[in-house]
Order: sequence, then C-alpha cells, then structure tokens
Amino acid sequence: MKRRLFYFTSVAALALSLGVTTLLRAADPAKPKALRVLLVTGGCCHDYAKQRLILAEGLSSRANIEVEFAHTDDKSTKASFDIYNKADWAKNYDVVIHDECSADVKQQPYVDNILNAHKDGVPAVNLHCAMHSYRVGNFRDPVQSGSPDALWFDLIGLQSNGHGPQEPVAITFTDKEHPITKGLGDWTTIKEELYNNIKILTAHPLASGKQTVKNKDGTTKDVETVVAWTNEYGPKKTRTFSTTIGHNNETVGDARYLDLVTRGVLWSAGKLGDDGKPVAGYEATQK
Repeated sequence: MKRRLFYFTSVAALALSLGVTTLLRAADPAKPKALRVLLVTGGCCHDYAKQRLILAEGLSSRANIEVEFAHTDDKSTKASFDIYNKADWAKNYDVVIHDECSADVKQQPYVDNILNAHKDGVPAVNLHCAMHSYRVGNFRDPVQSGSPDALWFDLIGLQSNGHGPQEPVAITFTDKEHPITKGLGDWTTIKEELYNNIKILTAHPLASGKQTVKNKDGTTKDVETVVAWTNEYGPKKTRTFSTTIGHNNETVGDARYLDLVTRGVLWSAGKLGDDGKPVAGYEATQK
C-alpha cells in the first residue's frame, strides 16, 4: 500500500489556528499509539519547505511515528512561531524536533516558554541551525552552564556560534556502542557546513566530523568537531539528541542521515532498544 497524506477538516482547522499542520498515517490496531512528534521548521538560510517533508516521510517510514508541522515561511533570522506563545504548547507531543533557524530571536519570556516544556520533561531533538537559535546574551564567548548566557546551550548541551565553508564532512561515530549509533557506518557527506564547538557543556559526544578547508595562503587544514551528541536537560533530566549536520536537501534526504535522526527521536522518547532498533510496537509500519 502506498503511504499517503491524510488531512481531516477538524484537525486542519485546529492546526491552522495553532500554526501547525499534520502528517497523519492510517492507524494500525496491532501497534501502540504512534509517537507524536512536532517538527518545527522555518527561518533563515535553509529550504525548510522541502526539508520538513523529507524529514516527516523519512521518520514515519522508519518507525511508528506521526509528525505534525509547526512551520513558517519567514526566511529571516527573526522567525517566530505562534505555537510557542502558548504556556502548554508541547503538551500533546512525545518529542519536539527543533529544526528552526531563529538566530536573532532573543525575547526572554518567549525563549523561556520554549525551554519550560523541555524542563518539564518533553524530549527534544535539535537539528543543524537549531544550535544557533535563541542566542540570548553573550553567545560568542564560552558560557558557564546555568548562566543567563547559556539558556539555549544548556538544552543543547554544547555551545556553537559559527561554521566553516561548505565542504564534505567525514563523519566518524566515536561512541559505537550507544543505541543511537550501534551498527551505523561512518560516511562522508556532500558539501556541508561543519559547526564549531566553542564549549562542550554536558553533552555526550556520539560522532565527530572532519572537514578540509583552505587557508587564505592557499594551504589547507583539517578541522574536526563533535557533530552528533546526546544530553540530559533540567531537573527531570530530559533526554535530547542533537546533530549539526543537515544544511542541504540532499543530506537531509540521505538514508544514513534519516536513520540517525530517527534513532535520535526514538532514543529521546525512550523507544529505542539497546540494539539500536525500535522497541516492540514502534517499528516501521509496513507499506
């Protein structure tokens, strides 16, 4: 059976009022309720209109996952999302994927409201430019965990404030026994951005990325940083997974990338076995 997008009037009306659209799948009575994932996309510098669809299909074809969208066509660094203005914005979701690029959104109450959901225990998966979003305070110098400057970085577990040129990134899994990475093979991306590591706070590294870049004098140098990791955030030790890879559509659509992100989502929600496979009931629905 071919996978289809199902839209229902009542759901669509509610979603429209919240700035959320939904990718729904036919229910399978033999499986537990699907993992509900909110995918937040929009902002500067990326093809989020296409990438959200690539991610949603990639996730739902790999696990028992239902993806809902909170998307804006605002392509500026000040992109904001109506759903974040609600105090209980995340109450209906098992995991939130932050894939927005809102580098110049700094309003304290707004950022605090996003973080409160994760402090309360809603897992987060952070992709690419999410690491450079909500940069409250001095984000350029190394921050201290728990300080006002570290608000968003404490959720992420690692501080990054920039990236190099678009060149291939050789990805090496450094913790090969973690459920997220178990059995996954190293690979080299197409031209991608390698994000810097200003400071590793509480992150547990899973993979490093190495990129060869040109110096001004024509020589080259190798730059290596952590590109995938886990973290525990807040008083409830909320699980988060992050990867800085994922600038271009071809990378986002790469099966190896989608495998990694899917595992990150499942692990964050406690639905990934030690063998790197979904726990019973959260396997992919047969097409």
